[in-house]
Amino acid sequence: MSDPILDKLARELTDQGKLIEAGWIGMRAVSVDPSASPTQLSEMRLAFFAGAQHLFASIMGILDPGAEPTDKDLERMSLIHNELEEFIKDYKLRHIKARGQA
Repeated sequence: MSDPILDKLARELTDQGKLIEAGWIGMRAVSVDPSASPTQLSEMRLAFFAGAQHLFASIMGILDPGAEPTDKDLERMSLIHNELEEFIKDYKLRHIKARGQA
């Protein structure tokens, strides 16, 4: 369910150091009512970035010291991955329209 235009934009923004902004733009494109007010968009963007900042800061805070990842680091990352996979599965069911026929 990838959109080539959003994928291209994500690559370009990521190359500019704006990976989170790319995510916000993609999420907004598929989930946010086009008639949303500027205040609602601003608050949603803040929430999106706050979630990203929380995740990144948490990851940086939970990693064991040292240059190489430990088994516990890998386990923690796997748990985060699993949590986000469950989220995106539910998100897609709620917000992404299926294409084609069953």
